[in-house]
Amino acid sequence: MKFVLTFFTFFICFVNYAQTDARIYDIINDVSAERIERDITKLAGFGTRHTLSDTVSNTRGIGAARRWIKSEFEKISSECDNCLNVFYQKDLVKKGENKRITKDVMVVNVVAIQKGSKYPNRYIIMSGDIDSRISDPNNYTEDSPGANDNASGMAGAIEAARVLSKYQFESSIIYLGLSGEEQGLFGGKGFAQYATDKGWELIGVLNNDMIGNIKGVDGVISNRDFRIFSEPVPPTETERQRNARRFYGGEVDGISRQLARYVHKTTKSYMPEMNPMLIYRLDRFGRGGHHRPFNDAGFPGIRIMESHENYTQQHQDIRTENGIDYGDKLEHVNFDYAKKLTAVNAINMASLAWSPPSPKNVAIGGIVEPSAKLKWDKVAGAKGYKIYWRDTTSPTWDYSKSVGDVSEFVLEGIVIDNYFFGIAAVGENGHESVVVFPSTTYR
Repeated sequence: MKFVLTFFTFFICFVNYAQTDARIYDIINDVSAERIERDITKLAGFGTRHTLSDTVSNTRGIGAARRWIKSEFEKISSECDNCLNVFYQKDLVKKGENKRITKDVMVVNVVAIQKGSKYPNRYIIMSGDIDSRISDPNNYTEDSPGANDNASGMAGAIEAARVLSKYQFESSIIYLGLSGEEQGLFGGKGFAQYATDKGWELIGVLNNDMIGNIKGVDGVISNRDFRIFSEPVPPTETERQRNARRFYGGEVDGISRQLARYVHKTTKSYMPEMNPMLIYRLDRFGRGGHHRPFNDAGFPGIRIMESHENYTQQHQDIRTENGIDYGDKLEHVNFDYAKKLTAVNAINMASLAWSPPSPKNVAIGGIVEPSAKLKWDKVAGAKGYKIYWRDTTSPTWDYSKSVGDVSEFVLEGIVIDNYFFGIAAVGENGHESVVVFPSTTYR
């Protein structure tokens, strides 16, 4: 059966009232700045967490840091009836792999998996980096506290595990500590390959890299702004898909960009005091982060981080020079801000893990017609579907229409040439999947 949206109903749905879930507010309130401060302090206290640093000591080096992280995940698991599967995932990286690998090293990631009840093979990841560095990327002996870069992101992942382990989710969540980031994104490469070999469906990777600084090197101070970096389209797309974009659009509608929009929308719905900034770029100019290896493997992944960086506190030897206090030390971290960005991650992982899978085989039609037509394959667990559309120049999905448990719909009076469209699946609890941009056309 075909359903039609009249002009009148189109007019009244310009304003999108998001359905909210009271549990999400509980998650926000449960995130603790005090626990995050304690964890960042502990991680910074290992002296250096350089990828090539000491692995034997119990008090200094990356070995001690990763053992402590694993013990924290295990403690959390013991408090939720062993709801987390905690383990190391490791890969040997040989000397000379690049200029920053000066000796053979085992790159070890710390993994904690909370299995979903309905879709256990669908995974949402929140990652932080374990390792740190100073000015010389190959100096693995001098102090490198890495309080903001990236003890803040790692502490956020641990805190998210504490909070979300109290809930049951339909999809699986991974809390992940990645190593080898500063030496060449080796931890992310290894885990992306591990997920591929396991046949996992990664529906979202939230890479947190520096979520604790509010004062920028330009003097701007804000504890509400944060950036969401995302690439426009995946590097794994085919030549046919690239050619189709020339005629149908989609240059800024890849899977990672849709994930970024999801985070933006969820944050604005539940934490309106925050200002999520969609950055149309894989990462900062000429720089990289641990979501990129997942993107390279074809998975949706984004970087969540502070908006106002201070470069005097990144990759710097600890020193005072010309009146400037250099170094990534605890005193520069704003723990309340780290709490806010941890909450942003937690509510988005919860929303995704409570949502049904995204619709498959979304197709669009309506060429030279006064309407837009969409159809899709239904997915198990969805009670209905929601059509989203936006002006072609808009960064966000601004208009929507709930269309019920159908597999096709016609938006009468909406000319296909003037908008972009997408479909999301809606679960019984009101949580929505990530929006899917049409991949094919039909008449």
